[in-house]
This record gives sequence, structure tokens and C-alpha cells, in this order.
Amino acid sequence: MFAEFLLFAGKALVIVLMFASFVLMIAMAVARAQHSQELEVEPLHTRMKDLGHFLRSFRLNKEEAKAEAKAEKKKAKQEKKSGDEQKKNVLFVLRFDGDIRASQVENLREEVTAILQASTKTDEVLCVLESPGGVVNGYGLAASQLLRIRDAGLKLTVAVDEVAASGGYLMSCVAHEIIAAPFAIVGSIGVVAQVPNFNKLLKKHDVEYHEYTAGEFKRTVSLFGEITPKGEEKFLQQLEETHVHFKDFVGRYRPKLNMSQIATGEYWYGEKALQLGLVDKIQTSDDYVLEKIKEDLRVLEIHYSKPQGFQERLTGLFGMAAEKTLLKIWTQLEKQKFFS
Repeated sequence: MFAEFLLFAGKALVIVLMFASFVLMIAMAVARAQHSQELEVEPLHTRMKDLGHFLRSFRLNKEEAKAEAKAEKKKAKQEKKSGDEQKKNVLFVLRFDGDIRASQVENLREEVTAILQASTKTDEVLCVLESPGGVVNGYGLAASQLLRIRDAGLKLTVAVDEVAASGGYLMSCVAHEIIAAPFAIVGSIGVVAQVPNFNKLLKKHDVEYHEYTAGEFKRTVSLFGEITPKGEEKFLQQLEETHVHFKDFVGRYRPKLNMSQIATGEYWYGEKALQLGLVDKIQTSDDYVLEKIKEDLRVLEIHYSKPQGFQERLTGLFGMAAEKTLLKIWTQLEKQKFFS
């Protein structure tokens, strides 16, 4: 009996410790959420130079490595003393990883606002953009946020390393220059709407569905109502009007594009996109940043994240995971091409 009691006590202790650990993890997550910085700034020029110096140290002997480190330290000290480091032009780097709802637009808004208050006319902005597109109003607002940079007189460059299609390209086109990796997916200037309709299923099971509206076209097509020829015609008309608006917007900032050739809803890889005029240069975002560092610019990556409570973070985590899974499946279907 004593052995059984010890076994029971041991199991109970393990459960208590596990519960305590879980509570501690929750408390730590809440504390991090409450005290996290809203705006984070990373000096990429410093990090990349440090990486280069570290790797070069393996090619130099001890004396050479020591001499190089000493020279760099002396240069940095002189620049700090004279204030030359602060006088250098800045390349601000933003990263936009778009989902279907363009939910990152809220962070983008804050990042752009911060840059506009801290920049000068000689500074530049690079937006590393990845998105297969999504809702019209969300990506329209995201494009407007980037447009604020251009309207403020700063040079704006968009880099596409993997994909900027549909709403992603809507954002990209406002830049002064678009660079893309050789196999980046670019284009898809079109509009799509998918609406499942369960009206026949309801009728089959003798379920009545009533939809009341005021206004002839308050509802054109719906999930449960009967789709009429007139309603469907109006819905298609609205889609076409959205497409025309999309094309007009792209044409305003990329006037040399042959719209009848590129606004078909198709996408192209970087090299072909360059030939069509959808992008201006074949280059990765990494090479662009290194290029600016060699030009002696300071490169500051800006990231805004709004502090959230634990419940909000947990809900958002599950929602984001589900959405990203669906988006990943859709993206993979879109770019289902393989090397063999």
C-alpha cells in the first residue's frame, strides 16, 4: 500500500508540475505581449557587414584579421565622433507577406507613417513584397499605403523574390522600380469571384429560403438564394468594372504596358515579366540591399507589431495557421510547375 501511495503521489506531483509549467508559459506570453516593442528597427548594414567580416576572418591570418578589425573599429569611431554615420542616406526596408485579407496592411500603415516622419528626401524605401493576391479593398488600401511613400517624394522600390500576383502586383505597380528574382511569379491582372450556391439542395430537401432586400441589385448572387439571369449578368458586370479599375490603376503607374497583352489574368516568371515590362530588373532583394550597403547607405529594416493580449494572440495564431494552410494550398496549385 505504501508503494502504491508513493506512485500515486508521484503521478500527482507530475500533473501539478505540468499544470504549473503551463500557467507559467501563459504568464510569460502575456508579459511579452504587454511589454513588446511596437516598432522594431534592425540595422541590416551592420549585421551584413559583421557577417562578411566574420567569414573573411577564415581567409585571413591572425595578424591580417586583427588589422582589419582594428581599421573597421577606427572608422566606426571616427564616423560616430564626426556624426558622419547619422548624415548618411538611409534605405528603409519593409516586408509585406500578404494573405487573402491583406491583414498586414495595419502594420504597413504604421511603418509608413513612422518612415515619413523620420526620413529625408534623399532616403529610399524598399518593400520586399510576397503575395498571391486577395480581397480588392484590402489590397487597394495596401497599395495606397505604399503610394504615400511615393507621394512624399521618396524613391520607392518593390522587390519580388517569389510571388506578386493580382493584388500583390496592384501594390507593386506604384513603385518607381520593380525588381524580381528570375523565377518570381508576377502578373495575374484579373479578378475572380467564387460563390457556391446551395439553392437546389435546399429545394431538394423542401427547405424554404427567403431573402428580403431593398434595392434592385442589393443582392445579385448569394449562397442560398436562386441565381437569376439578371442577377448573374449584374454580378459579371461588377466583376468587369473591377477589372477595368484594376487595369486603369496599373496603367497609371506603368503607362508603357500593353494592357491588352498583360491584363488577361495570366502570370509570368521574372525573365518574361521583364520582357513584357511588368518589372524593371532581374535582381533579388538581398542583392539590392548589398548594393546599397556598398554605396555606403545605412539600411534599416522596419517592423511594426501591435502588442496583443494572450487570448487575442492565441485566437489569431489558430486563425492565421488555418488561413495560411489554405493559402499555401492555393498558391501551390497556382504555381504547380516542377523541374525534372
